[in-house]
Amino acid sequence: MRADRLLSLLLLLQNRGRMTAPQLAAELGVSVRTVYRDIDALGASGVPVYADRGPAGGYRLMAGYRTRLTGLTGSEADSLFLSGLPGPAQDLGIGAVLTTAQLKVRAALPPALAERTRRVQERFHLDATGWFREADDVPHLPRIADAVWEQRTLLVRYQRWQGTVRRELRPLGIVLKSGIWYAVAQSEETIRTYRISRFLEVTDGEETFTRPTGFDLPAYWAASARRLESQLRQDVAHLRLSPQGRRLLPAKFGAPGIRALESAGPPDADGWVEVRLDVEAQPVAVGDLLSLGAEAVVLGPPSLRAAMTEAVGALAARYPG
Repeated sequence: MRADRLLSLLLLLQNRGRMTAPQLAAELGVSVRTVYRDIDALGASGVPVYADRGPAGGYRLMAGYRTRLTGLTGSEADSLFLSGLPGPAQDLGIGAVLTTAQLKVRAALPPALAERTRRVQERFHLDATGWFREADDVPHLPRIADAVWEQRTLLVRYQRWQGTVRRELRPLGIVLKSGIWYAVAQSEETIRTYRISRFLEVTDGEETFTRPTGFDLPAYWAASARRLESQLRQDVAHLRLSPQGRRLLPAKFGAPGIRALESAGPPDADGWVEVRLDVEAQPVAVGDLLSLGAEAVVLGPPSLRAAMTEAVGALAARYPG
């Protein structure tokens, strides 16, 4: 709404001092022409805003002027919990609300503390998306977030590995994990986790619901993550690693690789060590272990060693001569 935008413009000038019209337009997500009209509207309402001409010019407030219109709305207060994650806040559809909330909080602070918050924002940035991976397309995320907040049912069509299903869900929470958005929702009496990018259709249901007594989203997520990891780690590979392989293992396998190295035997004369590494099901394990190249030798179990031998032989056949 225009009133919110005018307040945001006023708070930007109060917090940052002189700003040009293009800078204000970029911050507010509007055109430069709109900024000109909003500056005129502020002046007409009695706000002492001045224009400095020249290459170093811009708009500024009269020295000593400070607005006291800094009360947070409910939505703005909610959005502050995502103040370190501007990208996710934008995905949730509250990017503009978050910006306004931050400006209001900064305007209410004493000058010294306001300067500290500005320095923190300049020097620390959180990027939740993993390397070498595009963020999921999540067009239904704002609607799901609204349903979580309003405790409203959703009618969805969801893409599973085996095909699509239609369900009525009672959304209980949203989780951002390594740049991927998940919804935790109840279907009938079962609570499940759904990857939000796989929702093909989402419409509002006609009913509200009561959250399960004692449901704890962080506790549910932690237990679910442990359960998933135990399901994925189905076997233990016995490996022989070169010095370079020892350096690669944590980068390729994360925490399981670190644990494997911590329990490694003593290196031989050439620096090779033997480790036992938790791996996923055999088809996945073969692909993962091939990423270590010639820096690792699979010693067992026999079925995994045979699968690796077959895969390496197939690769060799692709490169004759």
